[in-house]
Amino acid sequence: MKIAIIGTVGVPAQYGGFETLVENILDHTGGEVCYEVYCSGKIYKENRAKQYKNARLVYLPFKANGWQSIPYDVASIFRALFSSDKLLILGTSGCVVLPIIRLFSKKEIIVNIDGLEHRREKWGKLAKRFLKLSESMAVRFANVVIADNVAIQQYVKTEYGKDAVVVEYGGNHVLEKGNDTFLDKLRLLKQDFAFTVCRIEPENNIHVILEAFKQMPNEKLVAVGNWHKSVYGQQLRQQYGDCENIYMLDAIYDIQSLNGLRENCRYYVHGHSAGGTNPSLVEAMSLGLPVVAFDVVYNRETTENKAFYFQDGKSLIKTVASLSADPLNANAAAMKEVAQRRYRWDIIVKKYEDLFKSIR
Repeated sequence: MKIAIIGTVGVPAQYGGFETLVENILDHTGGEVCYEVYCSGKIYKENRAKQYKNARLVYLPFKANGWQSIPYDVASIFRALFSSDKLLILGTSGCVVLPIIRLFSKKEIIVNIDGLEHRREKWGKLAKRFLKLSESMAVRFANVVIADNVAIQQYVKTEYGKDAVVVEYGGNHVLEKGNDTFLDKLRLLKQDFAFTVCRIEPENNIHVILEAFKQMPNEKLVAVGNWHKSVYGQQLRQQYGDCENIYMLDAIYDIQSLNGLRENCRYYVHGHSAGGTNPSLVEAMSLGLPVVAFDVVYNRETTENKAFYFQDGKSLIKTVASLSADPLNANAAAMKEVAQRRYRWDIIVKKYEDLFKSIR
């Protein structure tokens, strides 16, 4: 069985949730499926391998993000129709073409619709309308819709009257021991700080987290993200960069360096309010970190209502003030148990491959 994977930057993965998903599919495949992975020729400009972890790589001359993600995904879909048995499309950008595909092809198409992209604040009205249209085309014309969270599954049922299959996200790829490079550089002690990592976007509530910690000068926070990528991030860095208890670090892509901070923090703060099962959250859970999460249905579903939660800056301050060793240790154990039961890559990949085999 040949499965085309469409919608990622490509592999070897450099960053990104879907890219990590593909890496782990290739690592944990049962061997009955042959994969063809579509990659961005704009990113992989040199030393383009034809094979990677027994998968065939196909390069197209587009970026995988921004407006170019549309022609990139559309071109990948058309090409994959002639080389693969079934298509796994990650994200919905190119799914506006599915009604046309259905006029001449009965190939099975599986779409992971990701995290309701059209609701993100970073998009303008026109972009949101397009993203909602592409989502609706994905749901209507795919053979199977994958939701990575029960809340997304319920949304698909309510919005479109269609059943979606829940396949979550793995986090145990982060279990590699970290190094203490940043810990030493920042002169931080183990268990002496809170930690958060995210894309610096309004729906991740980083402004709420920073303001709350500004009002808690005895609580240290290490915040990692792409601050320079937006006006929003630049303004936050200017506003909070001088706070002595807040360490604002640029994005860290080396997992050992990132783990050196994560595994030594006292607790993890997760501000995401959009999306489904957020990779950074299940990674923190897999590391056995106590979790203080923004109170939305996605995060409650992911943590099985066993984390600490906050709705705004005031409730975050109140929650942090209530934390002590016993509840933190109990929460860490609960997060680890949920992650080991639900968010291991061997479990996730088996769900995908069982799904591929079951579609007729």
